[in-house]
Amino acid sequence: MPFAFRGKHVTVAGLGVSGIPAAKVLHGLGARVTVVNDGDDERARAQAAELEPLGVTVRLGDGATLPEGTELIVTAPGWKPDKPLFTAAREAGVPVWGDVELAWRLRSPDSAPWLAVTGTNGKTTTVQMLASILKAAGLRTAAVGNIGVSLLDAVTGDEEYDVLAVELSSYQLHWAPSLRAHSAAVLNLAPDHLDWHGSMEAYAADKGRIYEGNRVACVYNADATDKPSTEDLVREADVEEGCRAIGFTLGTPAPGQLGVVEGILVDRAFVEDRQKNAQELAEVSDVNPSAPHNIANALAAAALARAFGVPAAAVRDGLRAFTPDAHRIAHVADVDGVAYVDDSKATNTHATEASLAAYESIVWIAGGLAKGATFDELVAGAAKRLRGAVLIGADRALIREALARHAPEVPVVDLDRTDTGAMLQAVQEARRLARPGDTVLLAPACASMDMFTNYNKRGDAFAEAVRELGT
Repeated sequence: MPFAFRGKHVTVAGLGVSGIPAAKVLHGLGARVTVVNDGDDERARAQAAELEPLGVTVRLGDGATLPEGTELIVTAPGWKPDKPLFTAAREAGVPVWGDVELAWRLRSPDSAPWLAVTGTNGKTTTVQMLASILKAAGLRTAAVGNIGVSLLDAVTGDEEYDVLAVELSSYQLHWAPSLRAHSAAVLNLAPDHLDWHGSMEAYAADKGRIYEGNRVACVYNADATDKPSTEDLVREADVEEGCRAIGFTLGTPAPGQLGVVEGILVDRAFVEDRQKNAQELAEVSDVNPSAPHNIANALAAAALARAFGVPAAAVRDGLRAFTPDAHRIAHVADVDGVAYVDDSKATNTHATEASLAAYESIVWIAGGLAKGATFDELVAGAAKRLRGAVLIGADRALIREALARHAPEVPVVDLDRTDTGAMLQAVQEARRLARPGDTVLLAPACASMDMFTNYNKRGDAFAEAVRELGT
């Protein structure tokens, strides 16, 4: 093991879903562990009470000072690189790892390889699709990482795996310098978390870390037009000899790509004589839901599975067995000939663009915390599809102004309230604007915390309001 933990003083930065497992694992390896945490609330004190009986030192309300004698920091992924703690670590020559880096370093030589996924949107769905495909092939696997299951638990636990489907955020990748996946995919790139990364270039570079050292396949979005593109990140990556660049497209695939031909998902990458041959994998109707962006997710998952040697039939069976998580372009109900769809997970403009593209005539419910986003490009691209718009949340004026500039003919209801009860009124106003055949779509393009605890609660409120319409 490159880093001998026994007797070493390791500081864990942050409690929570990553900090507590890291502290326990490090303590079990014989390290002297100190946990520092910015917060000192009731939840943090309860977490501290879980660790201190083990002999772990916990310092609450003091996340800025580097504990004396620290030889390594293991940080929660959300801690920004410019925090004083990390400045002090750099000055002292102390390395900083994330929990993903720690998990990678704790792998045994015969541990399950990682098939890794990142991107601005679609990561969780793609990783869950991938896990479903791998299971359909009879492989022992799990969806882990940013998806909610700790990689540390997967790596250090007793359960044995053949392969892991790993979701990684840009935060996690920033703190994982030695990660080397079997194969990896960057689904898409759009401005997000720029306050954390500092620039689009830095954000893209952290996403691109997922390709470093790939052994078999770097999977990229061949339809992407943004710069830098995911293909650009592949070109810049230092991979193992023989690793291939594999594109996925919603159009007809070129040799070396996966794509769609007459409603069929096809593979022209992992077949013999790919200049001439193609392998049918599944039908578009096997993808649930079969919106364009979700078909792209399915193609990326299929590419990673095929890179691992999974047969075509398992791709089909895995996609058929997959059920998406709640609040991801989920059909709630039809009321008076109008479909009501919950895509509360669309918390940024890139995700909302994909959601709006899935329907022809839309009454759009949008708004919340914009996180510095602008909406002109989004509204201009969707204007022809909009029957109407109902705006909620703290930053709804930004969307209203974009609608006035790019879709002045679209009727807009601006709800001047940010309480949770506004969702019921929003759905009622959307019903008034909608006509049979329309879709009322909750795709907020904004975060939820101005009105709701999280996007799940926002989606639940939408679904409850829709159910009230049908009573």
